[in-house]
Amino acid sequence: MTQTVDYINERRLQLQRDAGAKGIDEEYVSCLVDTFYERIRTHQELGPIFDDVIKDNWAFHLERMKRFWVSVALHKPCYSGNPVPAHQKLEGVSAQHFATWLQLFRETLNDTAPSPEAVEHFMERAERIARSLQLAMFVPSGFPAAEGNVVEFKSV
Repeated sequence: MTQTVDYINERRLQLQRDAGAKGIDEEYVSCLVDTFYERIRTHQELGPIFDDVIKDNWAFHLERMKRFWVSVALHKPCYSGNPVPAHQKLEGVSAQHFATWLQLFRETLNDTAPSPEAVEHFMERAERIARSLQLAMFVPSGFPAAEGNVVEFKSV
């Protein structure tokens, strides 16, 4: 058991060092989240969806998203939660909204990331998360992903 815990801790530290070598740290994650959600809020299509749910709780949402992305990008255990149920409750969201979200996320990364490797680091994870959320939201359990229900993403 101790060997397993040691391996997990060493692997986490290695992943953190790898992210750091790409210029990714908590300060950058904070910048990314702030910049991205500024753009989301003014986006003609996505802004109303987020405002309808978040309302006046943007400060809380931003802090939560910072913890989420630090956890995802830096493998630090600072986020606990399950985004699937929150997204499953959303009304009027389609697979195309995910594609739009990812496009805006990539644009934000291209404008702010400390390195091209950082862009890909985040995009690989964002695309995986988007696919997982879409499967949970649009595809009934036990059914293969039907064309049109889930948008396939590929890093550009």
